[in-house]
Amino acid sequence: MKKLLIAFFPTASKSLELLDQIDYDINSLESASSFYFSAQSHRMNEIMKTLTIVSVVFIPLTFIVGVYGMNFENMPELKAPNGYFITLGVMFFLVLGMIYYFKRKKWF
Repeated sequence: MKKLLIAFFPTASKSLELLDQIDYDINSLESASSFYFSAQSHRMNEIMKTLTIVSVVFIPLTFIVGVYGMNFENMPELKAPNGYFITLGVMFFLVLGMIYYFKRKKWF
């Protein structure tokens, strides 16, 4: 019986070493996959932030264009000699104001 224990001891020891190595490798892979998913999430958040800023800039412009595109007769700005340039100026300064606000908040 003693000879049998002596014969299997190196095998059992090597098996325990291999199990420890496998445990270490599994922990390393979990850590690497967690880092990868974290990096992907950060990248997606940056993309979403950029898309949100673009939509916030263009939605008010789309609203203004939609209002002036209705072709009503009772819009006094349509008959003004500089109504077109005033509307373009308002839209331009609206965009500049939003970009200034975003840069001040360090969102962009």
